[in-house]
Amino acid sequence: MKRELICISCPIGCHIQAEMTAAGEVEVSGNRCPRGKAYALNELTDPKRMVTSVVACASKELPFVPVRSSAPVSMALIGELLDTLRALEVAPPLASGSVVLSDFKGSGVNIITTRSVKE
Repeated sequence: MKRELICISCPIGCHIQAEMTAAGEVEVSGNRCPRGKAYALNELTDPKRMVTSVVACASKELPFVPVRSSAPVSMALIGELLDTLRALEVAPPLASGSVVLSDFKGSGVNIITTRSVKE
């Protein structure tokens, strides 16, 4: 599998060519720094993304509170995470940065609020 990527690890934005060999190794070219190789390796083996969403809130002020992941989540888990968030309801008061879901599926990633809700 050969992929062309634009590295997002630093502002340069290198155009990287990455290929998974038959032996299971990743060959990378076009990167100007070691971070580009690490980025390409991650994209081919276990791509991760930050997740933002909303969670139902039993509040007079807001029916939903915005949330985000504390770290990137494996793309294989994102669908299940979003289903879990759709079924979740939180109660105020909530401070910005409150954890509403801890260590999702043992990933070490928490889901935190991005806004405070008083009532």
